[in-house]
Amino acid sequence: MPETPLKVWIEREGALLRLRLARPKANILDAAMIRALDQAFAEHAGNSGMRAVLIDHEGPHFSFGASVEEHMPERCAAMLKSLHALVVRMLEWPAPILVAARGQCLGGGLELACAGNFLFAAPEAQFGQPELKLAVFAPAASCLLPPRIGQLRAEDLLFSGRSIDAPTALAGGLTNEGGGVPPAAALAYFEKYFDWYNHRHYHSGIDFVTPAQAHQGLREAIARRRAVQQQAQRQHRRAENLKIHPPQQQNHRPPALASIA
Repeated sequence: MPETPLKVWIEREGALLRLRLARPKANILDAAMIRALDQAFAEHAGNSGMRAVLIDHEGPHFSFGASVEEHMPERCAAMLKSLHALVVRMLEWPAPILVAARGQCLGGGLELACAGNFLFAAPEAQFGQPELKLAVFAPAASCLLPPRIGQLRAEDLLFSGRSIDAPTALAGGLTNEGGGVPPAAALAYFEKYFDWYNHRHYHSGIDFVTPAQAHQGLREAIARRRAVQQQAQRQHRRAENLKIHPPQQQNHRPPALASIA
């Protein structure tokens, strides 16, 4: 067994962070694997030159999921807390996360994959949430799957515990179109859509907006829109209040005319 469960390196002139699950054949997401993934994301969070992350794996399978031993009552709470913290960190990551999967991608492994942005699957890949067969539920998957594949398909996977093949996953929106076998398809996608940032930056001298800056700009735009909406709501409430309690009419006639009337 390798000393570390995760291999980490940077390539493409600092633009791509590579994370490789390195405990084949199962690549179990135990406490050590989760800690290594979380640490890798934390250490590179401030790298503004990074354009994407690619998670792939050694061995024939992406991951069989979380450790069965760590699902025991005395350890389950700690395992879920660390796994969910990793998922949140990935969801808040300021650059796209690409995932390349072959073989089985199950349970916590599929939750890890769904916390990324793009999932590239080999033709023989299988995806599923078999937790229910072990009399447990998949909290992260119950949040990650519905917006990705729809409530009906998500509940099918969550409640049946069955697995689906790569064509079914692609048709249902779980995975992306790929022009080759992972991780080659993911790397080709990176080169086509993300690596041009680096190319133009280095060769034209133009300072492009980074994904982190774009996310910050989006958050600021949402905040401004929310402030406008709140102001409109206050104005609407004031208008409704005037309808219920109209101001008293003032008699502006000169005193002499008022006395004659």
